[in-house]
Amino acid sequence: MKKLLGWLVLCLGVVTFVAWLAFTLSPALQDAVFAAGARRQLARQSQLPTSDDALRVLLCGTSSPLPVRQSAKACALVVAGGRFFIVDIGPESTKNLAIWRIPATRVEAVFLTHFHSDHIGALGDLNMQLWAQGRSRPLDVYGPTGVDRVVAGFNLAYSFDRDYRHALHSHGGDMLPLAAAVMIPHPADFVKPGDVPSGRTQVVYDQGGVVVTAIEADHRPVSPAFAYRFDYKGHSVVITGDTVFNAGLARAAKGADVLVSEAQAHHLQNVMASEAAAIGQTTLASVLKDTSRYHISPVDAARLANQAGVRDLVYTHIAPPLVFGFLKTPWLRGVNEVRPHGVTIGRDGMLITIPLDGSAVRFSQLDG
Repeated sequence: MKKLLGWLVLCLGVVTFVAWLAFTLSPALQDAVFAAGARRQLARQSQLPTSDDALRVLLCGTSSPLPVRQSAKACALVVAGGRFFIVDIGPESTKNLAIWRIPATRVEAVFLTHFHSDHIGALGDLNMQLWAQGRSRPLDVYGPTGVDRVVAGFNLAYSFDRDYRHALHSHGGDMLPLAAAVMIPHPADFVKPGDVPSGRTQVVYDQGGVVVTAIEADHRPVSPAFAYRFDYKGHSVVITGDTVFNAGLARAAKGADVLVSEAQAHHLQNVMASEAAAIGQTTLASVLKDTSRYHISPVDAARLANQAGVRDLVYTHIAPPLVFGFLKTPWLRGVNEVRPHGVTIGRDGMLITIPLDGSAVRFSQLDG
């Protein structure tokens, strides 16, 4: 038996060596292997369902500004009636969308909650990617007062990029038309910079049965700042953006199926600040401590969900980063006493499905 096993191992080694040698010496074989792999990757279909039987939210970025390898910055993709909408587009999030093979040309619009870099950093890249994949019209970008300046800045910054790509790829025809390469801003100016937040609302999009309402949030000194409510066929999701607890937001979120809320565990953030100060990183320590002033805690987000009467609360924009699974316990400290059920910590690739038939909200995960 041992002798037979030895012969088998020897034969396997010889076959492996011959295959390696053939691959090394044959450009044709190398190209054939590469072509097979490329075709498999290019033909890979998105795992994201688009059937009109649910309102869906895909978390494409769930981290805060603090770097964490496995998570992109703030981003959520909402799917309703076959239309795709993006709420915030933080750094690294476009990579996730590409890895998951999201059909990018179906993105109808981008909604920005505010203009912190971790919420807008990939806007230019997103616009370029959608255009390069075949979008035939400008990209609509909605946001608070000031979104016109933000969009103009990205349009200007990417002006060389789109000229280069058009020159190479247009082939003298309509491929990658320059007119479709830009973004169009849509400022919602019902809230003025410096206004005291009171939860005012305004419908900013109403097409094909999808209604998007901008909700005044409280992220002062960032002002204005919005949350967004998406309503479709009697079901809804509210995505908070960055905010502290406020009754106006709870009123505007009333009756939604799901609340996707940012959250920062202030007690853990303060521990990080103390440790940074202890090793002489005083600027970082001060910044970390300041953030508790304008971010909602997991406990207060649970209170917000309760007051709004939502079925499920999903945390995103997680701070500090949950780099180890066991950190969920201290991060959620006190939440169970406020809301013992219907609480989920979001992660990149989490798909939230709100069935239109009123059945239970489902959670699944997209693979890379």
